[in-house]
This record gives sequence, structure tokens and C-alpha cells, in this order.
Amino acid sequence: MDNIYLLMLIAITILAVVDIVVGVSNDAINFLNSAIGSKVLSLRTIMIVASLGIFIGAVFSSGMMEVARKGIFVPAMFSFEEIMYIFMAVMITDILLLDFFNTLGLPTSTTVSIVFNLLGAAVVMSLIKISASDSQTLVDLGSYINTKKAVEIISGIIMSVFIAFTVGALVQWVSRLIFTFQYETKKKYFGVIFGGISLATILYFILLKGLKGTPYYKNIANFLDGNELYIGIGSLLVCVLFSYVFQLITKKSVLLVVIAVGTFGLALAFAGNDLVNFIGVPMAAFHSYEAMQHAFLTSGTLPADFSMSVLESKVPAEPMLLFISGGIMVLTLWFSKKAKTVAETEISLSTQGDTHEKFEPNMLSRGIVRGSTALSNYFGAIVPNSIQEKIDRSFEKPKAKALTKSQSKDLPAFDMIRASVNLMVAGVLIAIATSMKLPLSTTYVTFMVAMGTSFADRAWGRESAVYRVAGVLNVIGGWFGTAIGAFFAAGTVVFLVNWNPKVMTPILLLLTAILLVRNYLSHKESSNKTIAEDSLTDSESSSVQGVIHESAKNIANVVKRGNKIYSNAINGLAKQDITLLKKNKKQVVKLTDEVDSLRDNIFYFIKNLDESSVNASGFYINILGYLQDMTQSLEYISKVSYKHINNNHKKLKFSQIKELKEIDERFELFFNNTQQAFNSRSFEQIGVILGRKKEIMELVSSKIIKQIERTRTEESSPKNTTLYFNILSETKDLLNATMNLLEEYHNAHDASVEPAKLSNTADE
Repeated sequence: MDNIYLLMLIAITILAVVDIVVGVSNDAINFLNSAIGSKVLSLRTIMIVASLGIFIGAVFSSGMMEVARKGIFVPAMFSFEEIMYIFMAVMITDILLLDFFNTLGLPTSTTVSIVFNLLGAAVVMSLIKISASDSQTLVDLGSYINTKKAVEIISGIIMSVFIAFTVGALVQWVSRLIFTFQYETKKKYFGVIFGGISLATILYFILLKGLKGTPYYKNIANFLDGNELYIGIGSLLVCVLFSYVFQLITKKSVLLVVIAVGTFGLALAFAGNDLVNFIGVPMAAFHSYEAMQHAFLTSGTLPADFSMSVLESKVPAEPMLLFISGGIMVLTLWFSKKAKTVAETEISLSTQGDTHEKFEPNMLSRGIVRGSTALSNYFGAIVPNSIQEKIDRSFEKPKAKALTKSQSKDLPAFDMIRASVNLMVAGVLIAIATSMKLPLSTTYVTFMVAMGTSFADRAWGRESAVYRVAGVLNVIGGWFGTAIGAFFAAGTVVFLVNWNPKVMTPILLLLTAILLVRNYLSHKESSNKTIAEDSLTDSESSSVQGVIHESAKNIANVVKRGNKIYSNAINGLAKQDITLLKKNKKQVVKLTDEVDSLRDNIFYFIKNLDESSVNASGFYINILGYLQDMTQSLEYISKVSYKHINNNHKKLKFSQIKELKEIDERFELFFNNTQQAFNSRSFEQIGVILGRKKEIMELVSSKIIKQIERTRTEESSPKNTTLYFNILSETKDLLNATMNLLEEYHNAHDASVEPAKLSNTADE
């Protein structure tokens, strides 16, 4: 038998390890988000609980491995050679697809990924076989593919999205109505009942979803079957009693236990049911190779002639392989940085307070928010005001000191009530779907429940709704993109492998390795990216003097970067360097965004001020206004310079370049002196710099007059004239904005230090 199949099996085995890593990085993190977001347990405790759930679930993994063997295609219709090509294509595309989503930080479904990879590869291989046959047509495709399973998966996606969101929102709304955000006063009584119900449902979920289908379930099946109602009632009473005793002894909320047990339950179910997505195909490939090798040695059957009907028989998973897989999953959970990136996406979309929004609004998200607002207004007109006011009081959040968006990142994203509802509802829905034998993705359920509870908790207010809805739409779109991308990618890869397996297989494996390494390095660079030394920072001081000194750093950095941007624009024009000008455009856009971000934080800045320092708000707003004027001038100069060179217009004349260089040199000295004054906090130098305003302004004005004379006598290029006047005009605006900023700062600093001088004089 050709050694290429042994090499393929080895490659598939190695790819399986990589697949576990990329799969866990995306899928497993979903059940951690409720515990991580509430921050009621330490991250170490959460990881230990989740690790136990994953490892136990993997070792006791169910018979779901059959999906990779015969759930999507009919094995008897393919030969060993064709099956190995299908499995190789599936592993390559599955890894690349999941790693792509991990790099973007978007949660997706490993179940949908593996199913549609199998479906795409099997369909293309079937079409290849049909095209080579004289007796078969496209109508015969149904004999190769299990189309019913594909339809069930797609319907499962749609159902899980709407049902999970709706049920999560409803349960959270009722829970908040009962507990309110001031639940500390009600947890003594309601908390015991709520905690008991939550624990009972989660434990039931662990038994039904986590253990059902495992080799060990049959030992307790006789006891469970037919007694579900009695077991449920008994569990509820025991859990309520436990909740009461726990709160009585520890003086802590039983919701801590609910969150820990819920995390364990989802981890158990994930590992027990989703492990097939990572090792199902490699195990099927191994069993196929064993059967082929036996047939070849006993009867000399060739790979192209050996039917894979052997995959239709049920084969138990090897315990040692499950043990190793569980260990790899646990290690990935602890050390994967991409897993943390995926977690940040869901937590940021469900956080109760303001945060740095990861997604930009789009037309669809704006339309949904407008429609929801109109619907809310309609129902608001129907419901009596007294009832509305009572409901609104339940959703009133306790007043707290205003924090900046950066400071709010250290606070819990939501409270224990919402975390408990997330885990409880997700567990119940997955358990119900399992009992009804409906295809369901743990990713879809956990994510959409979290989105539904955050929506019901009014975390999606008018300030953030369009961003959050856009984020959810992006994630949902990614789920459908997973299915479509997996189908076509796997089909393409299996076509290439079938075309020339000895050449294309190593090429595709090398390409996979290159893409994985590139994505890893790219993600590592973005994750480890530190704040640049000259980046702008929000002001967090609550006094006038504090604001003055904090703003000094920002001003120095804007002046430093503005100096470089202005010089690069002039140098790019002089050298006609399109690359420099293009890079310069990006730099000025980055600076503009940072200044805009400071302006977005004005609300939190004003809220944070001391009563005696309210006047600092006017100073700070004026400073930001002048900084914005400076960046607008720099942005315009960069844009017109790039546009001129990019359109291949005539080069500026030597005299024009010389004059611009003269202005640039004078500006560089001006900017350097300004930067030095703010960096050293030598604010008395500002007066000296302001005294040179007339000198610099006259220099720019003289160049404008010279250009007017040139235009009337010798200038022949309208584009050059327009560019030159535009640069000089924006240079004057840049100078005015900078000088206005210096005057504002000079006056504010003098006013703030004058009372201190008078106080010192009086003491003497």
C-alpha cells in the first residue's frame, strides 16, 4: 500500500492536536464569560472549575463520534482513497477557519464548522465521482450525502438564535423585576429560592446533557428513566435547603455556588459533546486506515477499490485518546491568548456600563434600534404610567461615582443575578434540546442567552444600542459565514488533493502552517501592543492644577506628532514620495481619532471634578477644541499633498519647495520650543513663544503674497497654485489654533497659581 496514506494519517493526527487548540480557543471560552464578567470568583478559581468540567467531560465523552463517520455522508459510497482525501481537506479547512475567527475575536461554532467542512468535501468528492460515471447524474447526489442532517443543522442555528435570545431576555426581565439592582436587601429570602431553582436546573442539566450518552450513563439510566419528576422535585427541595444553610453559615450569597456549578456544567457538556468536532475525523481516519491495511495484507485490496462501509459500524472511543485530548483542551484553556480575545467580545457586548465599543454601527443595527424604540414607545402608551414607574424603579441602578471608560473596564461587566440567569437558562435550553434530540450548538445558546439577558437588563441603552446590536449582527453573520466558508473551502481543498495528492497535500500542509504562524504572530503583536509613548490619555484629575499638568502631556504629544506630520507632508511633496505621504495620512487619522476619543470622555471628566474645580471643565473643553482644530488642519494638509502626488500632477516649483521648507524649519523650531515647554512644565516659556506669533504669521503671509505675484506673471499650473495656497492657508489656521491653545493654557496657569502666591505672601 502506498506510503502516502500513512503520511496523511500522521498529518491528520498532528492537525487534530492543532484543531483542539484552535477549537477550544474559540468555543470553550463561551461558558466562562458569565463567571469572568461577574468577577465574583477569582480567575484562578474559574479556570480550575472549568478545567475539571472539561477534563471529566472529555474522558466521559459520548458516542457523538459517529457524526464524523457516517452522520453527513454515506461511507459505503466512497473508497478508502476518497475518504482519506475528504478527511485531509476537512482538517485543513477546519483549522484555518477556526483560527481565522479566533484572530478576529469572534465566537463561532465548532459543530457547524466540522459539519459543513464534511458536507462540502463530501459533496465535491461525490460530484467528482458522478462526473466520472456514465450512469450517474446529479440526481444521484442524494445517495452519497445525508441531506437530512444538513437541514437539521441549519434549522438548529436559526432556532437556537431566536429561542435562546427570547428566553434569556424574558427570564432576566422577570428576575430583575423581583430582585432589582438593589438585590442585597432581598437575597436573604428570594436569593435562597432563586439559588435553589438555579442549582436544581443546572444539576439536572449536568445529569441529562453532561452524562447522557457516556459509557457510564447506563449504570444510572434505570434509576433516572421514568422518575424525572420526582428527582426534579427532590433536587429542588435539597438545593433550596442547601442555599439557606450556605447563606446562613458563610454569610455569602449562594449565587457564588450557582455560578461555579453552572460553569462546571457547561464545561462538562462542551467537552463531552464537542470533542467530536476536534478528534472525530482523526479517529475515523485511523479506523479507516486499520481496516484498509488489514484488507490489503489479507486479500491485496487496493485503496481505490476498498469500500468504507466499515465506518457504518459503531466503534467506541479509545479511553487513552480521550484522556490525552482532555489534557490538551485544559492546557489550551489556560494558556491560549486568543481565547481571551474571544471572551472580550461577548463580555464587551453584554457589559452593564459604558465601555470601549468594539463594533461600528451599520445601517441594519440603526434600523433595528429605531424600530425597537418605536415599538417601546407604542407599548409605553398602552401600559398605565403607575405600572411603568414601578417597573422602572426595579431597573434603577445604584448611583456611583462617574468613571472614565478606561476605569470602568476594571469593574464587573454585570452582577451575580445576570450571571446566574445566563448559566441557568443556557443549561435548561441545552437539556431540553437534548431530550428532544434537536441539533443545538452550545456556542449559539450561551452567546444568545447572554445577549438576551443584557438586552432585558437595559444594558443596551440609547448610548450603546447601535454598537451592541451591530456586534451581535457581526457575530451571527459570522456563524452563517462559517457554514458557507467551510462548505466551499473544504470542497476546494478536496478537489485540489484529488487532482494530485502527492503534490498538493504537502503544499496545502505547508500553506496551513504558514497561515497559522502568521496569524499567531499577528495576534501576538496586537495583544502585546503597548500604549505608544506619545499617545494621548484621558484626564482623570479632579482639580484645576491636576488637569493643567495632565493636559500638558497631551499637548506636548500632539505638538510632537503634529510637527512630524507637517514635516512629512512637505518632504513628501518635495521628493514626490507617495509612500511617505500615504503613511502620513494614516498617522494623522490616528491622531485625530485619539483627540476625538478625548472629547468623547468629556462627560466622565466633568462628573469626576471636585465642586471647587468646576472651572477646569471650561479650560479642558477649550483645550480639546484647539487640539481638534490643529488635527483638522494637519489632516487637510496631508490629504491634499497625497492627492496631488497620487494624481501625478506637476511637481511644485523649486522656489515653492524652498519656501515651504523655510516655513517648515521655522515651524519645527516653534513646535520644538512648545513641546519642550510642556514636557518640562516650564510654563513661563509659553509667554516667550506667544511673543513670536506675529513673526511666524508674517512669514507665512509673505509666501502667500509671493505666490500671488508668481500666479499673475509666471505660474502656468492651476493645480500647483491651488495646492500651494491650500497648504499656506491651512498652515495659518494651524498656527492660529496652536497659538490660541497656548494663550488658553497661559491664562489658565496664571490664574491657578495666583491664589497660591497670594496665600504664601499672606503667610510671610
